[in-house]
Amino acid sequence: MRTYVVAGGTAGMGHGLARHFLRSGDHVTIVGSDPAKGRRFLDEAARDGATERAAYIRADLTSVADNLRVVEEVKARHDTLDGLILTAIRHFPRRVETPDGFEGTFALYYISRFLLSYGLTDLLERGGDPMIVNICGVGITKGAIHWDDLSLKDGYGSIKAMLQGGRATDLLGVAYAANHPHGRTRYLLHHPGFTDSGTGSLKQPAKAIIQVLAKLFAQPVEKSIQPIIELMEHPPAGRLLAYDRRTPIDPSLPTLDPGNARRLYDLTRHLLDQS
Repeated sequence: MRTYVVAGGTAGMGHGLARHFLRSGDHVTIVGSDPAKGRRFLDEAARDGATERAAYIRADLTSVADNLRVVEEVKARHDTLDGLILTAIRHFPRRVETPDGFEGTFALYYISRFLLSYGLTDLLERGGDPMIVNICGVGITKGAIHWDDLSLKDGYGSIKAMLQGGRATDLLGVAYAANHPHGRTRYLLHHPGFTDSGTGSLKQPAKAIIQVLAKLFAQPVEKSIQPIIELMEHPPAGRLLAYDRRTPIDPSLPTLDPGNARRLYDLTRHLLDQS
């Protein structure tokens, strides 16, 4: 019996993975901001006879304080973790700045994953064959880190913000592996491809466009999570894993540059100390 935490587990691929592991007999805690969706997961667990193995933590993952609270709540519930699955993402059509001073996409897509990854490492290192799974856009080379304007105060665009968050998340995996060269926890950056994960955070007309495209081209959640499950069950060697579905990503890509990973790690620590 293993123990997993799924950030963003109330919907989409996070919900699909949480349900899979719960049905496999594991303990699963999901984290998300919508209490109705959290209750749905607990109700599903009850129908499966898995009430004692399911938990929901309500949290705004754009908030530094809420991420730190999640870490403490997980530590209070568990002595070990076998997996941390990071899936939370939301579309911000207009620029939103969090109370901590971060742009909303950057806060959710990168800062939250940073805090949970490092904050739960102690528990993961005690797990059986621990892995952090970061569902992202690894392998995509578009977009950049705007080093002098991480909060995108100058010329915000939702696609620009998503691409920066994605490139930051790539570097998070690289830095994590470098910072734990003798650790046991693998870090998987995984690009699932175009998946029909819902359009809850989108506004019209983008919502209608994505719904049409999803019907025509997207794969269902059940199919998208299969390569992740396989990699978790039978992980390849190495501390850092990067895959586009079942295909390994070239580690020499400029988006996985170790120097930029160290630079972003140091800058993030500095910003968090100031927030």
